[in-house]
Order: sequence, then C-alpha cells, then structure tokens
Amino acid sequence: MDSIKEIKNFATIDIGSNAVRLLISNIITTNKLETISTKNALVRVPIRLGQDAFTIGRISNENIERLIDAMISFKLLMKVHKVEKYLAYGTSALRCSSNGDNIIDLILSKSGLNIEIIDGKKEAELITNNPIFKAKNNTKTYCFIDVGGGSTELTLFKNRKVIKSKSFEIGGVRLINDLVLKETWDVFKEWIVENLNSHKDIEVIGLGGNINKLFKLSGNKIGKSFSIENINSTLSLLEEMSYSDKVLLLKLNPDRVDVIVPAGKIYQFLLNNMKSESIRVPKIGLADGMIYELLKKSQV
Repeated sequence: MDSIKEIKNFATIDIGSNAVRLLISNIITTNKLETISTKNALVRVPIRLGQDAFTIGRISNENIERLIDAMISFKLLMKVHKVEKYLAYGTSALRCSSNGDNIIDLILSKSGLNIEIIDGKKEAELITNNPIFKAKNNTKTYCFIDVGGGSTELTLFKNRKVIKSKSFEIGGVRLINDLVLKETWDVFKEWIVENLNSHKDIEVIGLGGNINKLFKLSGNKIGKSFSIENINSTLSLLEEMSYSDKVLLLKLNPDRVDVIVPAGKIYQFLLNNMKSESIRVPKIGLADGMIYELLKKSQV
C-alpha cells in the first residue's frame, strides 16, 4: 500500500453569480509520486452578485463591500490553513458588470488576492479537469452541463478531451429575474440538437450546487443515476411547497430557495432535448476543476 510522502494545502476561490466559494484541498503526494486531492474545508457565502450584474449592469456598492469582506476573510482562512498556493476566478456576474475590472483592483488592494475574470469557454474546460474523466482507459463520451446563476456551460467530451463547448446566458439568477429571452432558449436547443444528438451513448454529467441539492432531496442513493422521472417529481414537489416549508422542512439555504427550481428546469430542458433518461451527479464543480488546474501549473 502507498505511504504518504507529503501533504500540502491548496485553495481555490470561485466568485459566482449566486454565491462565492472557498475550497481548501489537501494535496497528497505518495511515495510513488502520485498526487491525490481531497477536500479539507469548503466555505460558501451567498453574495448574489448576479442580481446586480444582470439587472442594472454593475455591482452595487453594498455588494462590493460584502465581496471585499469575504475575500479578506478567505485570505485569513487560507493563512490559518497554511495554504501554499491558490487560484481565484470570477465568472458570469463579474464578466457582465461594467465595474468588474475596478472590483478586481479593489480586492487586490484590500485583501492582496489576485482574481482573474474568465470567459465561458474557460469555465467549460475547467469542469472536465477531474482525473475521473481523463483516465487512460476511459473511452466514454460525456456531456457536461454546469448550471450557475448567470450562465450554463455545455461541454462535449470524448476520448479524454473536449470536443466542443459553449456557454449560454441562461442561469438561475437570470431566470428568476425573467432575463432569458426565447431566442436564447432556441439557440440552446439548436446547439444540443446539432452537437449532442448525433452521438450515441452519451453519459450526461450534472454539475453545480442546485443539481447536487436536487439529487439529495430526491432521496437517491450516492452512485445511482438521477432519472428524468425523479427530477420531474422532485421539481414538482418543490413547486408545490411554500417558502417556509423549503427552509424549515427541507433546510434549504434562503438564497437557494428561489433559484433551485429554475436551475433544475435547465437540466430538465437538456435531458428532454437529448432524449436522455438520466443524469449522473458526481458532486464536483468549478472549484474542483480549479484545483487540478493549480496542480498542473505547479508541475510546470
């Protein structure tokens, strides 16, 4: 059995449209020089940047202050965890904000953290970084769908590499603000039909906090696929429940309550148009992909 040669702590910060996340990971090197990543700590802060970005085109002063406070807190958490390296990315909300670049400069001056705003293509590439999908003996074809607050990334992945990817301005926060045009849904459907439906035996991989929560609420067992029937029934149940019941009975975070059903319907839309009967939910996300990106950079 392998023995441990070294353990380091790396961190990733994902500044999303609905929440901001800090993931601290144990980077374990074995005596055979294999590298394994395991979760050490995860902190999620519900700063809904997309509410500002998608409605008024800029982040409000109140949310700028909250974001800076979060970054200062993250910097301190990284210090006490003795994090050696970190990576911090901003996604859809910061991309769409007229003051996004100014916010990045403010974060640097107040917290010392370097943040990079990435595009949808980069987001799509990051979610495929996990070694689970890049194993040498893996010849499966996958469709990754990552639904965030501001955008949805679709990625066709075959023979351990990205074949095609596309980012769409469809997300949970956009939907609750009625900001997704019919034309955007039409383009989304067209891309699915043209790029996914010609491939046989595609395994659909669902990423994002909302699909993880839906999977848990459905009562499905870990490792089992999430069937379209189960998704439909879970979404129907949630639609019938009151806000109070979702918070008190289901213990959903208040910032999750209003976006979980709209986000779930994006996954539902994909499966229906692919005529796929199920989706796999491995409970990984952008922050996990960022860890492997950081590992690659460290080995160069």
